[in-house]
Amino acid sequence: MNGPSWILAAVALVLLLASGYLAAVETVVSRLNVVRALRLADGESAGPPRALLWLTEHRATSLDALMAVTVIVRVALVTVVIVAAERVIGGTAAVVAAAGAVLLASLLIGEIAPRTVALRHLEPVGLALATSARLLVRLASPPTRVLVGVGRALVPHRHEVSGPHASDDELREFEEHDEDEQLEPEERAMIRSIFELPDTLVREIMQPRPDMVTVGDDVDLDAVVTTAVERGYSRLPVHDPKDPDRIVGVVYAKDLLRRLATLPERRRWHDLIRVPTFVPETKRIDELLRELQAGTVHLALVVDEYGELVGLVTIEDILEEIVGEIIDEHDHEEPLVEPLAGDRLRVDARLGVDDLNELLGMELPEEGWDTVGGLVFATLGRIPVEGERLELDGSVITVESVQGRRVGKVLIDPRREIEEPVDDRHEELPTSPGEQVTEAFADAASRRTTDPSPTDPGPTGPDPGVGGPTSRGPAAASDAEDAP
Repeated sequence: MNGPSWILAAVALVLLLASGYLAAVETVVSRLNVVRALRLADGESAGPPRALLWLTEHRATSLDALMAVTVIVRVALVTVVIVAAERVIGGTAAVVAAAGAVLLASLLIGEIAPRTVALRHLEPVGLALATSARLLVRLASPPTRVLVGVGRALVPHRHEVSGPHASDDELREFEEHDEDEQLEPEERAMIRSIFELPDTLVREIMQPRPDMVTVGDDVDLDAVVTTAVERGYSRLPVHDPKDPDRIVGVVYAKDLLRRLATLPERRRWHDLIRVPTFVPETKRIDELLRELQAGTVHLALVVDEYGELVGLVTIEDILEEIVGEIIDEHDHEEPLVEPLAGDRLRVDARLGVDDLNELLGMELPEEGWDTVGGLVFATLGRIPVEGERLELDGSVITVESVQGRRVGKVLIDPRREIEEPVDDRHEELPTSPGEQVTEAFADAASRRTTDPSPTDPGPTGPDPGVGGPTSRGPAAASDAEDAP
């Protein structure tokens, strides 16, 4: 084999390895979701975690670029191998044999092996390849966009998706116009909710700490039973009497009632306390659902990165993300969005910012907080006072009520100047506009927020430190279903 042949062989080997590299990168980009990438990039301002997050956030663009580069590499590989075989051996048989060898090597080394490794070690492989992959995607994106545009021009119905690899939002929009017209709107919403489970974190659906109902382990049996009956909860977290934020266990109402029915003379109940389950607030709710099912546990306590208690979550909360609000006889439901005269709205501060954006077509910032109350806090940089106003995205947001250190209700005046007075507490509700807003909100936000209706307000809002029930039902503090 002469010098040029060795060079061709070396080029073919490099192209084969490049094909495997591209296959591994494509597997990581297509299989790693944004939530996992966010968890890896938490606290990082640069480096592989941020590069990996960029790739997942620009999934469609990345996959388009990788597809184009992969085609170029594999065509070049076949060409180089055939040319080398023609020079070294010659003849049709050599060319056919070389093509077969390239096909086998491409399948084993350029596809199966790298994809398998990437799937088994998704995050480590992603971090190892992310920096170079992001650079490659950025370099290949401009010509790829031109090619994708030309390809779209050859396909009818070009408005449906932007290219061969549509973004998640485009796929969901495409599903809305699917040819299967037999699906009802509620069924479509349920299917979309299932797809969104991997992108939803526990902190987005949990009941916050101030709204929790807990009992101290130093109270008597009658007090615990009374709390369970009055609040309508089947499970109650039990806290240390010296530290309400230190949860020592969970007591089930069925265990308390069994004790009263079988051993009424025995007043001690501490032996009924079960070991609590703790989960981080950044956990994905699809993973949590599987863990709760496997452990036959219906309630988990949520902690932040410092181990501090921040709320609780139940299986019912997760199911409500799919099927919508589950209302029972213990719920005292209040609307999260209440229409007022003049296109203005009264909004519960626990409403998710993303739901408000979807409802009103606004573009309020969502990074760093989940609720409207969190947005107000972050924008002002301090605890707001009633009547305080701020302007965001061309709309005026007025703090209507503050409960202790929490924002209770806000008034939203869309697309108005901040100089205009905003005072709608005693205005009459319109009929048809209110109905339209309520119907629009039912699908957009019913599965994303809680709606507490406390019965025992305290100095820092509704039942500070212990809280009250929410529109999610008693299971928001303790699941209504009994564990086996």
